[in-house]
Amino acid sequence: MNLIYNSEQYSVVEYGADTNHEALRFGGYEITDKSVHKELFIGGPQVINFRKDVHELIASEPSIEEIDEFLAQFDDYMGQRVWSH
Repeated sequence: MNLIYNSEQYSVVEYGADTNHEALRFGGYEITDKSVHKELFIGGPQVINFRKDVHELIASEPSIEEIDEFLAQFDDYMGQRVWSH
């Protein structure tokens, strides 16, 4: 597990590939929207497309606002509540 992005609005954690778990066969990403305390896990084959899109975004040397805008497209899919202890 590796924190790869952290802004006031979002954080993204990357999980390495694990062939013993189908959801992590290609690795995975957990995107957290801090303002609404919700998260989304991207695993399985969807990781390939997400990783490609992220690499293209990074190549354009985006601002934090542009990265947050990119991550905002996943807001509607975030259903898991984040609870802190």
